Amino acid sequence: MRPPDRGPVFWNILLASKIHISKPMPDATGFHSAEGVPPPSPSAPFSIGDHFIDFELPDHHGNRRRLSELVGGDPAILQFYRGFWCPKDQAHFRGLVQLQDQVEVAYTRMISVSVDPPEVEAAFRAGIGARWTFLSDDGRELQAQLGLLETTDTVHRPYVPTVFTLFPDLKIHSAYNGYWFWGRPSNAELAADLRAITRAIRADWEVPAR
Repeated sequence: MRPPDRGPVFWNILLASKIHISKPMPDATGFHSAEGVPPPSPSAPFSIGDHFIDFELPDHHGNRRRLSELVGGDPAILQFYRGFWCPKDQAHFRGLVQLQDQVEVAYTRMISVSVDPPEVEAAFRAGIGARWTFLSDDGRELQAQLGLLETTDTVHRPYVPTVFTLFPDLKIHSAYNGYWFWGRPSNAELAADLRAITRAIRADWEVPAR
């Protein structure tokens, strides 16, 4: 019998990843932790104005991609998420999918990173209707370098859900700690960040004079 409270996207990805469930999955939070355990804190500080490292990872097709290449001279949203199995991530992605039409016409990029393997990310991406690039850190090397291991989940060892908005040169404009769901940025907050970045980098932000 299937464990309760799992939607169709979860089961489609489960089949694609060939994971076999022999015992109940973690609760709705997506992790096992003792009562009263505080949220994890990244060991590597992320300060506004710092430049993000220009990492390289395989995308959802298995092709290696560099962050600067994907940003491509535009403002960007860089998201680190737990995995397809997390109901909080699924809820957050539904909002991002609603934002992607605006992102595409506004010369903006989105990149999502998890420890799921490329084939699982590809199935999840297709299932939610996302069109942006997903990157796989299934070896967890980047996760260790960034200090973004969610230590309260010893089963999946995922990323701490974190979102950055970046300038084209990878300078950090804003950082959001999404360990608790309401720490994640709303679409309105992301739009405000992207407006500020675009205003700063586009010389023709004001209507050009004739």
